Amino acid sequence: MLVPVFTLDLKQKILPGRVCIGKYDSAHACLTASTTADKVFIHNPHQRLGTTGGRMSLSQSSAEVSLLNINQTVSAITAGVLTNARHGDTLVVGTPTNVLAYDVQNNADVFYKDYPCFHSHRVVLRSQLLTLNVATCDLPTLLAAAAVHPSWQHAVSDGANAIAIGRLGQHRSPMALIGGNCSIHGFDCEGNDPFWTVTGDNVTSLTLTDFDGDEENELLVGSEDFDIRVFKREEIMFEISETEAVTALCPMQGSRFGYALANGTVGVYEKLSRWWRIKSKNQAIAIYSYDLDGDGVPELITGWSNGKIDARNDRSGEVIFKDNFQSTVAGIVEGDYRMDGINQLIACSVDGEVRGYKSSSAETRYSLMDVNIEQETIRELSQRRHTLLLELKNYEENQRMGSSGEIVYGKPSTAGDQVGIIPANTQLQTGLAINMGNEEKNKPPHVEIALATTNDTVIRAVVIFAEGIFEGESHVYHPRESVLTSNIRIPLYPPKDVPVDLHIKAMVGYKTSLHYHVFELTRQLPRFSMYALCTAAVTPPQGYVKFKLPERVARIVMWVNSNFLLLEDLQLDEAGALDVSFLSLRTSLPLVIQANAQCEMTLRTDDMELAGDLIQAVSNYLNLEDLQVEADFPTELDQLSSLLERVEEYHATRQRLSAEMADHSA
Repeated sequence: MLVPVFTLDLKQKILPGRVCIGKYDSAHACLTASTTADKVFIHNPHQRLGTTGGRMSLSQSSAEVSLLNINQTVSAITAGVLTNARHGDTLVVGTPTNVLAYDVQNNADVFYKDYPCFHSHRVVLRSQLLTLNVATCDLPTLLAAAAVHPSWQHAVSDGANAIAIGRLGQHRSPMALIGGNCSIHGFDCEGNDPFWTVTGDNVTSLTLTDFDGDEENELLVGSEDFDIRVFKREEIMFEISETEAVTALCPMQGSRFGYALANGTVGVYEKLSRWWRIKSKNQAIAIYSYDLDGDGVPELITGWSNGKIDARNDRSGEVIFKDNFQSTVAGIVEGDYRMDGINQLIACSVDGEVRGYKSSSAETRYSLMDVNIEQETIRELSQRRHTLLLELKNYEENQRMGSSGEIVYGKPSTAGDQVGIIPANTQLQTGLAINMGNEEKNKPPHVEIALATTNDTVIRAVVIFAEGIFEGESHVYHPRESVLTSNIRIPLYPPKDVPVDLHIKAMVGYKTSLHYHVFELTRQLPRFSMYALCTAAVTPPQGYVKFKLPERVARIVMWVNSNFLLLEDLQLDEAGALDVSFLSLRTSLPLVIQANAQCEMTLRTDDMELAGDLIQAVSNYLNLEDLQVEADFPTELDQLSSLLERVEEYHATRQRLSAEMADHSA
């Protein structure tokens, strides 16, 4: 078992996820975290920090701890080098209304930004031609970027949900990148914002890494809409869809990065390919990349809400080390806290307990697995051996009874049979269809998967594994024995328009049997399966997206046939064009897809997110990188204009109240 090289009790309550470490004097690592009293504590066991007064004061409980008064709930915190000329790290603290960059050593503000002073004035609000990067084509994001006129100086309360410090792209100086409400600001050491962009939803995590190997950092952004977006400068390069909000991101070796989701999932990606993932009933509070076993390759370190901390191999996800705190893990960082020239992995809990772990040497690399992990491995292998022996015995019994000519088909198995034999020609057939639901029975429209056997055998139970559809990513269908049949239908309600692999395991046998044959198969749910083909004419939506594709219309028809759930494939009309209408099962809004013989395509929908998903799917199918698009969503723009008018009224009220407060103060 790996023993901590040091343990501390800071006697401070720490907010989960608000932990960092910085060398504010360029020499000594200081653990920094947010407390429950709207303060930030800075622990430096090596020397007294800078002068007191102003925002900073000494803690009464420990001379090694200094307190920074924030007087607001801290939503994000990090430390790093913010300027080339300055020595030492800068502490950056984010709250729901402002961002503070602080010089801890000199006890002085570097800059302070109040969010009502942030103005998004990048492009003009109008229907116009937009050049889109259709490798992702996040249309709602792009239209959001085009949503504020430069003459409007409204307050934009973005908040700071995540902060990262470093160099991005070709920017010469480091920046503090602040992720807020659908936007990302980059501030330099003087408080200027040379970087600004928008993303599809509230930002929940940020990290910098060289994603494409060009020796320039790209920005990885996790958001509440379950997506991980890769920004190269201000443009989106790639987009990865996950099954829950992305709560944490961390760079690893090369182009690999770790991620954590709100549902307890952690894993590792190599660019766009996911190497592994695991799911826990607990929530991952913090993840970090650190070479704990000394093999030169960093492991993914995860701190959990139940107090567990574990290290997993970056390629397989295998646990090589674990430890337990008495309370929730608050954060994981890395620093030379013992001043011996070697960085330790530092983990802390919400109760203020701190433990430091040292990377093992080559001689002790294989001693990381403690007795408990070894016992778990032995127990797992023993269980696997037992299962394989039972399966082998079942095959042998089936072969014996089949060769002996005993008639066992058509009757249930018993405890003494030790066999789950069924007719050799038994097949399990599957099908996907759209069910428009039943209002009287309170059944909304949905997709259903049908399973049926080809003889008088029955389906005893079905287990379906699928990401993002079921809570816990699995669903068990187990009908009562009195209603067992040879065919069943299971409803599916995909919440998002993404392709989903359905891994199905069905138990097939006879009624009252004790042994069953297990069929395993996989079906893919098309990306736009929650859209039903309309047989009658529909009123075209006002919103639309138009573009011309350098392809044949037949390719568009093939794309529609493979991405929508249809009873039979669509065909071009006599004029060589395509005109097809769908109805959303979620919103009951129409979708019209049109393409003429010259492959000029029009997508008519009032849902901007759906339009972006459609363009992304088409571009991926046709391997397009750039596409000129004309977009118009009058309903959404009217709503946006109405909201901006209300914001202007609130801003005027705020200015009036500020003026009155100034008069009273005078």
